[in-house]
Amino acid sequence: MINSTAIRNLFTAPFLIWAVLFILCPLVAIAWYGLSDAQGAFTLANIGLITHWEYLKALELSVLLALISTLICLVAAYPLCLILTEKKRGKGSLLFILFVLPMWMNSLLTTMAWQTILEKNGILNQFLRLLNLPDVMIINTPAAIVIGMIYNFLPYMILPLYVALSKINGNVIAAASDLGASAWQTFTKVILPLSLPGAISGITMVFIPSLTTFFISGLLGGNKVLLIGNIVEQEFTMAYDWHLGSGLSLVLMLFIIVNMVLTAYFDRSEGQVKK
Repeated sequence: MINSTAIRNLFTAPFLIWAVLFILCPLVAIAWYGLSDAQGAFTLANIGLITHWEYLKALELSVLLALISTLICLVAAYPLCLILTEKKRGKGSLLFILFVLPMWMNSLLTTMAWQTILEKNGILNQFLRLLNLPDVMIINTPAAIVIGMIYNFLPYMILPLYVALSKINGNVIAAASDLGASAWQTFTKVILPLSLPGAISGITMVFIPSLTTFFISGLLGGNKVLLIGNIVEQEFTMAYDWHLGSGLSLVLMLFIIVNMVLTAYFDRSEGQVKK
């Protein structure tokens, strides 16, 4: 008779195989190319090239735009999720589906749609011309990239935040109001602390893809705005310098690891406070 351990190992095997093939092996390959030269000798020169002005500028701009996009997504997601949780079950579910609908669509297509909207003769400028207003040149600017990031990644902030807010007992909020707390005090003292795990998860899910994206900046930024993700993509697909591309990828992985460590720290601190 097969015991429970054997059954558990049997069902775990496919996941382990998948993790080794598609997670561990690519990471090992990136580490190998990033820490070696063309002759296969160990070197840190590929990582050290991040200090070059062009790469450092792209990295700084990437971090800045990722932080701006994450902050805007967080500020926009809170009132949206609060409205969704207060609506009736049927209407709330419909609105929630509308907000997360971009997650079901190809990100490349939605970004190309924004390119059509924001370009010089796009929908936005055509509408402004009908109103006899001057054109706005948003395409090929950091602002256009931020718009694309927000549209593509806002659902990833809404989803965990909505789940966290839905778990808050309405009696707790009502008790705060009965005790004389204002709407702002109720939010900062009750809602925000209880929904913090969802907010932290959303921040991670938005910041990491915003930092590493290349197709959004490629379409909406053109060749005028280069992020570190674009440079890495070009090193792999155009310059065929896998060593430099992997070295720059390792630098990005450091930022991702730091983000995950901070997320785990605040999540653990929040759990200790609740206890």
